[in-house]
Order: sequence, then structure tokens, then C-alpha cells
Amino acid sequence: MATLDDYTDTPPASPTKTFIRRHSVVTRITHWINVLCLSLLLMSGLQIFNAHPSLYWGQYGADADPSWLSIGAVEEGDSTRGVLTVGSLQVNTTGILGVSGSGDDAAARGFPAWATVPSYQDLATGRRWHFFFAWLFVINGSIYALYGFVRGHFRRDLAPTAEEISPRHLRQEIADHARLRFPKGEKARHYNALQKLTYLIVIFVMLPLMLATGLTMSPGIDAGYPFLLDVFGGRQSARSIHFICAWSIVAFVIVHVAMVILSGLWNNMRSMITGRYAIETERGSK
Repeated sequence: MATLDDYTDTPPASPTKTFIRRHSVVTRITHWINVLCLSLLLMSGLQIFNAHPSLYWGQYGADADPSWLSIGAVEEGDSTRGVLTVGSLQVNTTGILGVSGSGDDAAARGFPAWATVPSYQDLATGRRWHFFFAWLFVINGSIYALYGFVRGHFRRDLAPTAEEISPRHLRQEIADHARLRFPKGEKARHYNALQKLTYLIVIFVMLPLMLATGLTMSPGIDAGYPFLLDVFGGRQSARSIHFICAWSIVAFVIVHVAMVILSGLWNNMRSMITGRYAIETERGSK
């Protein structure tokens, strides 16, 4: 004979939040200093670029030399339009690049005023802003790197395992990210393989390359260390590589911010402000 218990469903175990310590004080402080530095480095860098908005390969570059990228203005009768040229490709960018504003307020400049520091055209001031925050960024990065090596942060948290960098595993993680399936439970305690590889490339490849090419553009540094010009194939090549790296880091930041928002904005922000990160675990599990 059936009893009441035969018709009673056992409710599933509800998940509970467990708070873990995800980011150290040093990591959090250096992260937010990096946000400030990178923002002002980009904006002051665009101010410097605007002084000559063209990029070349090799040692020399001037108006008469062929450029692989340029942002300029073209006169068409009584009007002026902005043009982005990449190789043989030309794109009309009026109002965004090349020409800012409209009508009597239109002005020919590579990047618009709102994107540069200072907003008005001033190469000398832009260089001062850029150099100040470049050295602050280097000092801050050195503190983070020293802390990471001493405390084993890079080895423990960022070094991927052989299984993690296998093609099969990476394909699965790419597919999961494309479907916005983010790690839960115990897996959320650690960086995934894509995060590890991306952070390692940015920290140990992109940023050092930015620093080295930035130094190569300095005539004073070249006088003391002329081999830098040979390493990068000339000052103009170094400037082009610097520009490409800068926008690669911008792309990384955009994707990074998007993932932060999609995977839980408040939880991620809290972990980078207070260090506490919430993961969901099944009730009763350890």
C-alpha cells in the first residue's frame, strides 16, 4: 500500500554562497593604479599621435614617405572630410577621425578632442602627461611583478597546466565563453586557461614590448642603446609596433570589461575592491 512518503518529492539542495579571498591587497591596489595609468597613457598617446597622424615602417617617416596607416583630412570644395587610410583602403571617418565637429566648428585632427589629454592640440604637454604616467605605470608594474614572484602568484594562479593548454580543452573553453557559460562552484575559485594565457601574454609580452618600443622612440635612449633601433628595425617601426600594441591592449580591456559584466558585475567588482568573491556551492558540500 502506497504511503504519503511515496508521493512526496525531496526538494533539491539549494545552492549557498561561499565567500573566498580572491585578490590580495597588493593586487587590488596595483590593478586600480593600472586603470588610471592606462587611461591617461592612451589619451596622452593619442595627443602625441595627433602631432603626426601617420605610421611607417623603417627608420624614416615624413609626409612624402609611404605610410601604412594615416588619419587625415581631405578638402572637397567648401567642405572637409576625415579619412582613415590603411594601405590602399580608405574609409570616410568624418566626425570621428580626421575631422572633428561640423560646420564652422569643424577641425582637422587625427583623434577628436574628447579622446586626448590635453583636449587642445599641445604636443609638449601631451608628452609630459605621457612620460609621467608611463613611469608611474612601470613602477606600479614592477611592484606587482615582484610581489607575484615572491608570493608565487604567477606560478600558483597564472601558470596553466599541460591539460589546460591542450587543443581539446581550449576549444571547449572557447565554446563555453561563446555561449556565456562561466565557471561555477569550485571551478570559479581559479582562473580558467583562457584567462591565464591572456594575462600572461599581456603581462610578459605586450606590456614589455610597449615599454621597449616607447624607449626606442627616444633619441636620447637610442644614443645610449643604439641596438634598440636594430632590434625593432628603426624608430618608425618601433612607433608602429607601439601603436599596434596600444590598441591590442585596448581590445583586451574591452573584452575584459565585457566578461566582468556578463559573468557578474557586482561580484567581480567586490572582489577587486574588498578581495571577497562569492561562489555558489551545493548545501552540505565542502
